[in-house]
Amino acid sequence: MASSSFTMFLSLLSLLFPFISSSTSTTTLPLSLFNTNPSQDLYSKLTHLASFSLSRANYIKKSQDSSVSTTPLYPHSYGGYSITLGFGTPPQKIPFIIDTGNNFVWFPCTKKYLCTNCSQSIPTFIPKSSSTARVLGCLNPKCGWIHNKTSTKSRCQDCSGPNCKQICPPYTILYGSGSTGGLALVETLDMSNKKIPNFLVGCSMFSSQQPAGNAGLGRGLASLPSQLGVKRFSYCLVSHKFDDAGKSSNLVLDFKGEKTANLSYTVLQKNPVVAGKNALSVYYYVGLRKITVGGQKVKIPYKYLKPDFNGNGGSIVDSGTTFTYMNRYVFEPVFNAFVKQVKGIPRTESIEKITGLRPCFNISRQEKLSLPELKFHFKGGAEMALPLANYFSIAGETDVICLTMITDSGAFGPELSTGPSIILGNFQMQNFLVEFDVRNEKFGFRQQVCK
Repeated sequence: MASSSFTMFLSLLSLLFPFISSSTSTTTLPLSLFNTNPSQDLYSKLTHLASFSLSRANYIKKSQDSSVSTTPLYPHSYGGYSITLGFGTPPQKIPFIIDTGNNFVWFPCTKKYLCTNCSQSIPTFIPKSSSTARVLGCLNPKCGWIHNKTSTKSRCQDCSGPNCKQICPPYTILYGSGSTGGLALVETLDMSNKKIPNFLVGCSMFSSQQPAGNAGLGRGLASLPSQLGVKRFSYCLVSHKFDDAGKSSNLVLDFKGEKTANLSYTVLQKNPVVAGKNALSVYYYVGLRKITVGGQKVKIPYKYLKPDFNGNGGSIVDSGTTFTYMNRYVFEPVFNAFVKQVKGIPRTESIEKITGLRPCFNISRQEKLSLPELKFHFKGGAEMALPLANYFSIAGETDVICLTMITDSGAFGPELSTGPSIILGNFQMQNFLVEFDVRNEKFGFRQQVCK
């Protein structure tokens, strides 16, 4: 980070604190969905979400180092889902986007929080109003969870002895569609049935294009499940309506890891270990072995279904991505299968150019609609047959529908050759209960109405 940015961080410390120092079995949390531009027409929204999903894929594919509780989970029209958590003493309620592709928890922080290209008011955490907030010291092992590329000696150069007062260096996180930066805190997380002291959380003082804080659910030490000691977590995503109606489902954090009934399971794959790409260790890789369209196997080169020695290839599940991303060598065969099997319904290439989604079909003259079934086949025999609403969406007027999957060979830039080949997004997971069994290294799912 540039010295001018670091100086700015130091000048903002007085906004944080009057002083600086280092320092049941199941919970259910409501899940909630934001709108960065509620006046958009549906063409524009689909274009925005397709672009956002590709930007998110770009971030994931290029990422480098950088008992039960239930919480309401709400969908938002910008394409993500959020929960509300309480931090501090007394607790301050802050919304967080759930993100299985990230392992850090941060909230907008201080009264002077700056967010560029943010179209709505964002609640911020006020450290001075909490008696338990502390800036993280650079000698604290948790500082290494954030700055895992640096040794204690290099990040604490101004320290002398065990009583060092130097703070953990500022962090900067780059996302596909924005960024954030701030200082690390240890603070009390106030759950519905327990309090967790000394929880590592980011106090972000500036962001770009971030509609809320971020609750990283990934596989790293700093993630929400890891810090809580959760054995498994699950969520059921209510349908996308591209609005903020307030309907919610739940994020369930299970501290005992009791088995969930009637789920189809596949084993979580071993994460690739690649020098300089530690972010790959955060993702939930699943063994997607086959895709069928209309019951016919799509011919996908096997090398894209499994990560190679450079960490390129394979499939991950990412709650922070809206539309499923596919490398163009995976997407093109899927695209061609739909074009070949959908007969008697004309394509609308003008809408494809506007939205970046393809294929799009004009259904204005169809009395009834029948489209090929899309099914994902996972290692171990688990199969996910998607409802039509999970892979086709109405675009603009009610006479055009588009496949809600994206690739990098279209309107939004060059091919992304690195990282996962397939990123399974939340749009495709609507009305599925999905479970991440972190203790037994399994991913489970079943179709159901989420509410």
